[in-house]
Parts: sequence; structure tokens; C-alpha cells
Amino acid sequence: MPKMRTVDAIVQILEKEGATEAFGLPGAAINPLYSAMKDHGGIRHTLHRHVEGASHAADGYSRATGKIGLCLGTSGPAGTDMITGLYAAIADSIPMLCITGQAPTNVLHKEDFQAVDIESIAKPVTKYAVTVLEPGLVPGTFAKAFQIMRSNRPGPALIDLPINVQMAEIDFDIDSYEPLPVQNPQMSRAQAEKVVDLLTGHERPIIIAGGGVINANASAALVQLAEELDIPVSPTLMGWGAIPDDHRLQSGMVGIQTHTKYGNDTFLASDFVLGIGNRWANRHTGDLATYRAGRKFVHVDIEPTQIGRVFCPDLGITSDAGAALEAILEVVRERKAAGRVPDYSQWSAECTERKGTGHRKTNFENIPIKPQRVYQEMNAAFGQDTTYVSTIGLSQIAGAQMLHVFGPRKWINAGQAGPLGWTGPAALGVVRGKPGEKVVALSGDYDFQFMIEELAVGAQFKLPYVHVVVNNSYLGLIRQSQRGFEMDYHVSLAFENINSPEMNGYGVDHVKVAEGLGCKAVRVEDPSQLAAGFAEANRLADEHQVPVVVEVILERVTNISMGAGLDAVNEFEDLALEAGDAPTALVPLSERTAVLG
Repeated sequence: MPKMRTVDAIVQILEKEGATEAFGLPGAAINPLYSAMKDHGGIRHTLHRHVEGASHAADGYSRATGKIGLCLGTSGPAGTDMITGLYAAIADSIPMLCITGQAPTNVLHKEDFQAVDIESIAKPVTKYAVTVLEPGLVPGTFAKAFQIMRSNRPGPALIDLPINVQMAEIDFDIDSYEPLPVQNPQMSRAQAEKVVDLLTGHERPIIIAGGGVINANASAALVQLAEELDIPVSPTLMGWGAIPDDHRLQSGMVGIQTHTKYGNDTFLASDFVLGIGNRWANRHTGDLATYRAGRKFVHVDIEPTQIGRVFCPDLGITSDAGAALEAILEVVRERKAAGRVPDYSQWSAECTERKGTGHRKTNFENIPIKPQRVYQEMNAAFGQDTTYVSTIGLSQIAGAQMLHVFGPRKWINAGQAGPLGWTGPAALGVVRGKPGEKVVALSGDYDFQFMIEELAVGAQFKLPYVHVVVNNSYLGLIRQSQRGFEMDYHVSLAFENINSPEMNGYGVDHVKVAEGLGCKAVRVEDPSQLAAGFAEANRLADEHQVPVVVEVILERVTNISMGAGLDAVNEFEDLALEAGDAPTALVPLSERTAVLG
């Protein structure tokens, strides 16, 4: 059995587990691991400017690829900086491995420099967190971490490595190491028959497809089931793209913030809901009395404690989303061949027709620009192969209402945690995971200013993407929520920038900042120039292979449609389509025209 340092064994294990993309910062307590990466090769590392940014990049990579991204950092504050990234990952069921250095084991109790109990700190936001105190435990600990991250409801892990443990020698042979089997619950035949019994006993069924469908790589099975039954599918925010937006059975997102009008209308017309891999998140359901009234629910989720967490379904089943869809498909196909499946064509036709109505006005010509026009132009400028990255704020809500997504893992969003600053570094991770593909990030100015230094990472490592920054110099979502308190308090970011008077009181000059960090940037102030601005951004990203910022100067105040219940969304009268407007149903990109106002 060969003898080697534990860190040399770790690098070989990571490579065999398929975790070969790392984001992080070296430091004294983690340098042994970095030395092993340097000597062995096989793991690509991206140097970040902030450890939190590295954690978000690893998260973005994991979401974009379905693989496990790595976040590396030294002892003490590096680990605590990772906590927000771990929270964002566990909240959305994303496997990601954080590895931290640690002070030597003999001084952990002596308040040594940068010695912190990161295991205890990380446990609430991980599936598994451990400080390895014995060198011989290293291989088994990593095998266990990978198994836990991948099994049942996916999620992140943190392994803390004291420097003396890293430097110790162990007997290890990579040829004798094998990843541990992934363990996921599977829907039984009897359960699948019960689901189909309930579904086919109703006249207007709908499928709610959550992020679990994408985690299970089960989008194809979802579409097949919808087509076999001829019933509509509504993706959640985390499931967006599981069925393409231009599929006739994609009925629109449901929710009180991130939604479409036609999606809510179709849901409210339904009498049966099959939820697969979803959490019944509050921004999806809104008022539960309205959401549940007049319909039966089946809830399928990989995590048993999710069943009944928000409300008790009529039938709850613990299963991997992919296994559930395959089991239900088998029953449906058998019964369809025997003529035992109702004809839902009229119901599905109603839902498809509804997609041609109820659109919000987008074609505003106002200066400063109204945000709705930005998303109209983004739909026209960026193709169906685009992967969008966003996290929180009015920009994300409006984007989810108006943008279009055409496949799984093409909408990358920190949905449950929504940490400001996540978008930029996550986009860098997405670019690492999807080299050569079009990646477009969407931020408000406040989200963009968090972790703005991470743009330099994209410039240094040639990671091109387009970052659309809709700048109203406001904490827009918080300002809108403050209306209930009749205040507008500490939510304005505006000031007279003495170095950029052309900003006209909007404050931060994002173009200068982006250029100073080695990137390219353009500013758009006239809606008629948005198309040209996006085209220029695409050209600059391709030519220079760096992030390109498109700063769009918006009107200071725009209220985005949202409400407390699916039947109580405030549309704001000036943004509703007026008589004579011409909404169009969503059609393939080559045939699509803008909704005119």
C-alpha cells in the first residue's frame, strides 16, 4: 500500500468522485492541500477575491452542471465567509463541498490564531460538517461526505482539515477507493397507481414541477408524462426550464411574485394538483386558503419531512422525482393503451390559449427606461440557448415574470435564500461549468454592488458573460414593501458622484468600476438603444473574453406586480395592457414578436 500525505490522497479522491472544479483562496492553513493540487494536477482552481464569492461560484457551477463544485479556504474567517454560500446551497438542495484549513489539533482548545469551531457553525446549513482529527479517517470521511451530498435530498457538506492532519502520511491506494452508492427513495408501483387514480378522477389536472425534477435530471420524463396525459405543467421558480417555455403544455409560472398572469389563471381553474420535487414555497402559494380551495393535492418529494410541512396533501409520497415520473409514466401508458385515461385535450387547449392573453405591457418608450422594456429586449437579444443567472430583488421578480427559459439548468437562481451579491460570482461558476455557452446575469444595482470585486476574477481567468444591471439607485423591493408602512426610509442609493456628474445623481458609476476591474461595460439610457447595447455586449464578451456589464438607467420608482394571494395580485394600472395592445402567445424564438404597448 503506497504511503502519501493525506492531501495527496484527497486530491486523488476528489478526481475519482468527479469533483474537479475548485473555487477559493489559498492560505497558510490550507496550503498543504494547494500543494497537492499543484503537484498532482486534475483539479482546476479559480482564484477569487472573497471566500463568500468562491462559495457562490461553486454553488453556481453545481447548479449549472449537476456536478459537485468545490470551495476551498484557509482557517478562521475563510470558513465563516462560506456560511452564506452554504445556506444558499442547502436551501435549494444543491450539493457543494467546502474544504477549510484549520489550526493544528493540539492547539484547537487554546484559542490559536484563526482557530474557530467551523464544524459547529456550519452544521445548521449543511447536510454534513466535520473536523477531521485523525489522518486515517480522511478517505472514509470524504467518501461519506460525497454519499451524503448525493443521497436523498441533495445538499452541501463542509470538511475541516487541521494542518497537521493534512501533512500526516497514511497508507492509501486510489485503485481500492470506490465512491459509496447513492441512496434515493423510489416510488412503488402501488403508489404510482394511486397517483394516477386520483389524477384521472379529475377534470382539470395540473402538474407543479419543482427544482427536484431538475436535480434528478428528469426533465425529459416530465415532458413525456405531460404529453401522454395532455395536461398543463407549471414550473416553480426552481423548476423553471424543466419544460421549455414555448412548449404548448407549459402553462406559466404560478406565484404571488415570480409568476405569469396566465399561469395563475390556469392554476386557479384547476381541480387537481400533482406536485413533484417542490416545496410549496410561500412566494409560490401565497394565501393558502386561496391556493388550496377547490382542488386536491398529491405531493411527491425526495425528503419525507417536506410532506405536510406547509399543508397536508391528499396523498404524500416520498420518492426521487425521476423515479416517480418513470413509475407514473409506466402506469399512464398502460392505461392509455387500454383506453382508461380521460381526454384532457379541451382542458389543455384552454390552458394553451390562455398563454395568448393576460400579458403585461412591456413596450414602454419612457426615458428614464421602465424595467419591463428591458426584459422585452432581453428576450429578443438573447437566444434560446441562454442561461440566465439571478438571485433577488425587483429585477429578479420582474425577470421571472417576463423572461423566457427554454431548458433545464438554464435558469440559475438562489431561490430560497436570495443572498445579495450571489449573482456575479455564481455567474462565474456557471461559465466554468458551461464553457462557450451564452450566460447572462441579471442584477439590480444593490445586488451588483455586493461582491462587485468578483468581476476581476472573470477578467483574470477569461470568463465571459453579460451582466445586465438595471439601475434605479434604489433598494427597489424593500422600497415597495415599505409602502405598507407609509415610508421610504434608507432605501435610496442616490448621491451626487463628484467623479461622474453624468450619472445625474444616480450615484455609483458602474461602468467605471467595471472597467477598473478589467472588464468591459456599456450604459444605456434610451429604450431604443437597448437592442444595440445588448448586441455590443455580446460582441465585447466574445472579442475580449471578459465579463461585460450593461448598465441600464431606469426610472427611480416602478412597482412590480405582486400581492398576497393568487387572486389578489396588484397589477398597477399604468402597467396593464390597454385596449388596442396586441399580446401574442409564446411561440418559438424564430417566430416570436414583442408584446406591443
